[in-house]
Amino acid sequence: MSRRFKQGDIVQHFKRELNAEGTQYLYKIIGEAEHTESGEILMVYQALYGDQKIYARPLVMFMEETDHEKYPQIHQKYRFELYKGNKE
Repeated sequence: MSRRFKQGDIVQHFKRELNAEGTQYLYKIIGEAEHTESGEILMVYQALYGDQKIYARPLVMFMEETDHEKYPQIHQKYRFELYKGNKE
């Protein structure tokens, strides 16, 4: 996998393009974790909005491309990309 994020990076979910305000759909990368039973690599990340929940999802899913058939109006290539703006 050539795309990588490091601990502390701020990423945006592709749904941020759909009229998001403030820090909605922005997340801070906590890091990668290994599932204790399956060995699957997970991405652990924290929301920068709302109650700032911590989430984990399979790294493969985290890094996949946006489904442009389901979301044809989205321009962002990947589900999560490095955020280039200022964190409001």
